[in-house]
Amino acid sequence: MALAMTPLAPRAGVEITGIQLACIDNADLEALQNAVFEHGVALLRDQDLSPDDHIALAQRWGGIDINNYFPLEDEYPEIAIVRKKADQKTNIGGAWHTDHSYDQIPAMGSILVARLLPPSGGDTLFAHMGAAYDALSAELKARVDGLRAFHTADHVYAPDGIYARTDMGADLRGQDMKTGATHPVVIRHPRTGRKLLYVNPSFTIRFEGQTREESLPLLRQLYDTAMLEENQCRVVWQAGTVAIWDNRSTWHNALNDYPGFAREMHRITLSGEPLAA
Repeated sequence: MALAMTPLAPRAGVEITGIQLACIDNADLEALQNAVFEHGVALLRDQDLSPDDHIALAQRWGGIDINNYFPLEDEYPEIAIVRKKADQKTNIGGAWHTDHSYDQIPAMGSILVARLLPPSGGDTLFAHMGAAYDALSAELKARVDGLRAFHTADHVYAPDGIYARTDMGADLRGQDMKTGATHPVVIRHPRTGRKLLYVNPSFTIRFEGQTREESLPLLRQLYDTAMLEENQCRVVWQAGTVAIWDNRSTWHNALNDYPGFAREMHRITLSGEPLAA
């Protein structure tokens, strides 16, 4: 069966069939990588991916970033567990964000494997930041040209941060770490060369040389454009589903619409490369 691609939505995401990730050959792996770079996220169903297979795939893709916050598998420290227990109200990643934008060299992306799913709900929304940039008005493109923005996760993961004040605070680790990085507001994808909007509501605090209050009006305009429904796609999780996404070119938002049920995903974060305008 040959590799085939079907768009998830006109401007974001692609579903790929015809390959098994546990035994993917080099040519198909390169095609998969290019699809992720172009479409932002690739969805693959009916996969039989053991933890060892998961790690091996990530190693073939490139380097692995060990997560500093989420609980890790004791036997497989490369794998972060993204879990919501049945009695918890708060979920991890339940707001629009880009993973690791607060790092000096942000992660390339993630390989996320569904391990335990609720009967319904728990979908993940993705928004393509190339489409978001393209949708900006000429006036907004001119305003953000050359701007840089400061990103941090301290307000989320710190001992007195957002997650610590919820019912999942005890499940996090390394909460006293300090984060922060400044990146161009518009970057070029290091592989495709496409211009991408590189700010996000969860971790972008302000523009360089401006206060938070001075930055918010323009940030909100950028976010409103990025969150347009036509820039989005939806990943509906099923048993055997794997999603691979590019953090440089997407935001994502894990929907928290399954009260009373558990959800557990296994994530490996893929190492990135320096960002440039």
